[in-house]
Amino acid sequence: MEHITLEGLGRPSSSIGVGQEIHALAERLFPICRSITGDGVRQTLDILSEQVDLDRHEIPTGTQLFDWTVPKEWNIHSASIIGPDGKTVVDFADSNLHIVNYSLPFKGILPLNELKSHIHTLPEQPQLIPYRTSYYAATWGFCVAHERVATMPDGLYLVEIDAELKDGSLAYGEHLHRGQTEREFLLSAHICHPSLANDNCSGLALLATFAKSLKERKTRYSYRFLFAPGTIGSIAWLSRNEDQARLIDHGLVLSCLGDAGSPSYKRSRRGDAFIDRAMAHVLGREAGAKLIDFSPYGYDERQYCSPGFDLPVGMFQRSVHGTFPEYHTSADNLDFIRPEHLEDSFRILTEVIDIVEGDWTPLNLCPKGEPQLGKRGLYAALGGQPSSGATSMALLWVLNLADGRYSLLSMAERSGLPFRELAAAARLLADHGLLADAAP
Repeated sequence: MEHITLEGLGRPSSSIGVGQEIHALAERLFPICRSITGDGVRQTLDILSEQVDLDRHEIPTGTQLFDWTVPKEWNIHSASIIGPDGKTVVDFADSNLHIVNYSLPFKGILPLNELKSHIHTLPEQPQLIPYRTSYYAATWGFCVAHERVATMPDGLYLVEIDAELKDGSLAYGEHLHRGQTEREFLLSAHICHPSLANDNCSGLALLATFAKSLKERKTRYSYRFLFAPGTIGSIAWLSRNEDQARLIDHGLVLSCLGDAGSPSYKRSRRGDAFIDRAMAHVLGREAGAKLIDFSPYGYDERQYCSPGFDLPVGMFQRSVHGTFPEYHTSADNLDFIRPEHLEDSFRILTEVIDIVEGDWTPLNLCPKGEPQLGKRGLYAALGGQPSSGATSMALLWVLNLADGRYSLLSMAERSGLPFRELAAAARLLADHGLLADAAP
């Protein structure tokens, strides 16, 4: 009877802490101007490929993906607004948030009142630059701090957007860590946002670091890591991998994992999938954690959970997207995400994987009355091996519930004890001949 354990998973590969390692990677990703297509995505995949081997995919413009079509590829080189006095008012070089993502190329001279119809601001947050997109609408525009626009005098402004929309391709990357079985755990992060640190440099960096930590580890499940543009990227993967998708037993979409908010989890469409239960168990022990029911709005979980697939995929975040004031603004910067919060998110993910890997259904081989633990040296083993993680209550709960109907996660849910303690107790009891695996 072999049960996979992941002891040591989550330790960084270098001498620095794993949170610092993730933050350093996010710092490298942050300056890149990403979108749903284009060279920014490829540059990001190049950096992620330094952490873990990636299979790269390019899907040509015009390719049909279910009800969607791969759009033209977008790349931008520069963009600016020059005022009546000849001074630069807005420059893409200062922040890639300044341009509406997927803007058409444009060059012209406009009066201020006409120009303002192409400028997006946040009056309630006047110092911040908003993030806006126009992926599937042919338009152009700028995003500017409201206080800067308020100081722009009447007059004529020179506007230049050096961008191109051309037939090209949509790029995404994936990595497969092969386990003992072909059944899969999907871990997905969107790669389309430009300089937004929490949403989603944090998710990309954490996922790549986690994939790297699995390299030398034996696992029961195979782990598929997907780095793809939001919505169109996950739809692309699903449209090209319908048979492969049937192998997915568990899944998580990861985003917004570096801020100080309490962790949160959005359940899968099923609501009671194993991943929903595992996340609820882990977050149930986290102060202020939030469990959210599924809704068909959010990130790529809504594609994986679409009725034609209904995969058991939930979403793991800290602060929920759209609920924190820094969301989709220039305040979502590298100071907003902290190594300690990234490390905490990494730990939570590790604990969930431990449950997925370590769950099994034990059968008590001495079920009539409690077996005498003392004569088997089990109480002494508890006292002499504090690192085992087992407790006397965990031993008793496992023995009592090991009737072939309760898995270790079910035992954790009923007893209120941590999964880790019950798993350690079960190993100890199995080693002493008191438990067998109930699975045929």
